[in-house]
Amino acid sequence: MSKYFSFKLISNDKNARLGLVSTAHGEIETPIFMPVGTAATVKAMHLRDIEGAGAQIILANTYHLMLRPGQKNIKQMGGVRKFMGWNKPLLTDSGGFQIMSLGKLRDINQDGVTFKSHLDGTKYFLSPEISTDIQNSLDATITMQLDECIPFPASYKESKRAMKLSSDWAIRSKEAFEDRDGYGQFGIVQGSIFPDLRKESAKRLINNSFDGYAVGGLAVGEGQQLMFETLDNTSIHLPVDKPRYLMGVGKPDDIIGAVKRGIDMFDCVLPTRSGRTGQAFTSRGAVNIKNARHIIDDRPLDNNCDCHTCLNFTRSYLHHLFRSQEILGLMLLSLHNVHFYLNLMKNIRFSIKNKEFEKFEHMFLEQYYLGDILPK
Repeated sequence: MSKYFSFKLISNDKNARLGLVSTAHGEIETPIFMPVGTAATVKAMHLRDIEGAGAQIILANTYHLMLRPGQKNIKQMGGVRKFMGWNKPLLTDSGGFQIMSLGKLRDINQDGVTFKSHLDGTKYFLSPEISTDIQNSLDATITMQLDECIPFPASYKESKRAMKLSSDWAIRSKEAFEDRDGYGQFGIVQGSIFPDLRKESAKRLINNSFDGYAVGGLAVGEGQQLMFETLDNTSIHLPVDKPRYLMGVGKPDDIIGAVKRGIDMFDCVLPTRSGRTGQAFTSRGAVNIKNARHIIDDRPLDNNCDCHTCLNFTRSYLHHLFRSQEILGLMLLSLHNVHFYLNLMKNIRFSIKNKEFEKFEHMFLEQYYLGDILPK
């Protein structure tokens, strides 16, 4: 367990938790959303805008950074935070999820995973020790263990095998972790949708005293209800005094439901990926700015939003940018979406502090599910 890396539970409203993570690179108020900067950049956004929107921590990815520019180059540049110009906490995913997505281009055994690069077909080998060493070189504030993330659906037998392998890899990842003041390492709970496997996985990880615990293997096709049921069957086995991180989730209503079930940290590519394809998240649900109904529309994306996009540009102009394939459109929608997500988290924290989380949940979701098309 790392010295000076700590989690303080400040308050709770039933299972929803208000907390503070203290790290070598600053404090993180939870619940928090982490914008995804896979290749040491949050796509279509400047870091000053990420910080201005309220980001306290961002995420980068071991798999992508090991391929380019490479572990050695980033280490020589002082780590990924210095390399990209980010002076706040940073978390690195171990690469397990990305390797899963390679399908037949990978081969997994007890030692690790052999895979071919999606860039040029070069063969690589990644073990728990190598993944952790790369993350040490990247100077990640929070390091993730290497795990095997399997797709859904998966049989009980396959889920148990992958859970046990991930548990073994967790021990090896922890042994390889460079324990420095203010740096932390999280274990990852696996076990698909099976409650007993989730319980066993959590128990194995807790026995090794990680600095935080992630719930992996969700948002892979199981649907929201099964995800919530799995969270209910997982969070009850996790320590109260450690941060809980739900990996790769998700849409605004997913996040609210997970906070309700005791989750503290989130990441997802949706805000920026959706922004690049013309989808904006608003208090009235998702909006496709490319729809023809926005050709003459002098409204902002969201009347309740104070981001730079909503304060300065109409839907008509944003529609024009996407129809004209102008890069500015991608940037402005990505900025709005990230701001929307981070503002959602700020409002969630405020509601927990004031013991009004359920009231906030009801009011937010009631409006969100109404949809954007107003009655004539």
